[in-house]
Amino acid sequence: MNPSEAFVLSSRDARGVVTLTLNRPNAFNALSVGMMAALQQALDALAQDEGVRVLVLAAAGKAFCAGHDLKEMRAAPALDYYQVLFKQCAHLMLTLQKLPVPVIARVQGIATAAGCQLVATCDLAVASRHARFAVSGVNLGLFCATPGVALSRNLSRKAAFEMLVTGEFISAEQALRDGLVNRVADPETLDAEVERLVASIVGKPRVAVAMGKALFYRQLETGVEAAYADAAQTMACNMMDPSALEGVQAFIDKRPPTWAK
Repeated sequence: MNPSEAFVLSSRDARGVVTLTLNRPNAFNALSVGMMAALQQALDALAQDEGVRVLVLAAAGKAFCAGHDLKEMRAAPALDYYQVLFKQCAHLMLTLQKLPVPVIARVQGIATAAGCQLVATCDLAVASRHARFAVSGVNLGLFCATPGVALSRNLSRKAAFEMLVTGEFISAEQALRDGLVNRVADPETLDAEVERLVASIVGKPRVAVAMGKALFYRQLETGVEAAYADAAQTMACNMMDPSALEGVQAFIDKRPPTWAK
């Protein structure tokens, strides 16, 4: 890649819908150290931007993301280097999950290894019918341990483990059945399908979505009693927000709510 070219392209519409596009098409958008750093920088900025409503994560070229850059990884083997690399990747994935807005993966092509992890980490995913998914590190003698964290929290245990232990590709339709993606569309209608999700989300109050997303992931990692306690407190706080009070009153009055932008 030309040094003057950006690893990640960014665009934004008037609604506050941001699209970040992975931009290493000639390398199948592999997550090099530089690519991850650029994506991390973009996400950190968005986390502080209260005008953002939705993030769409897209990719240039034929592939969505082929995982880590294996040539870069193999160039200078060292335990401390690999520890830093996978820590960087884990931090990136957690940043996506902690963003206060929904993140939608727009998957137009293959997503393998850490690329499949990226799809699983996004809150929602829409895939082209031609997309395929795999965590194929095991075929190279490297079990995809970090992708397994995201996969095991999206798919059933057996479906996730089968992907991890065989390294075999699954189709977009299988990914839909297994819970890796939300929707599958023909290539020519992929953007329209993403937009349907976006439009539904931006029609809701940002504060309710942000509180809900944070609670959703917190409660998944706790016991059921703690989850209910957290959820009850979240709903009580949410109910005190002006947008919720207006929404409930509008329902009572049988009129559309008027929410502050």
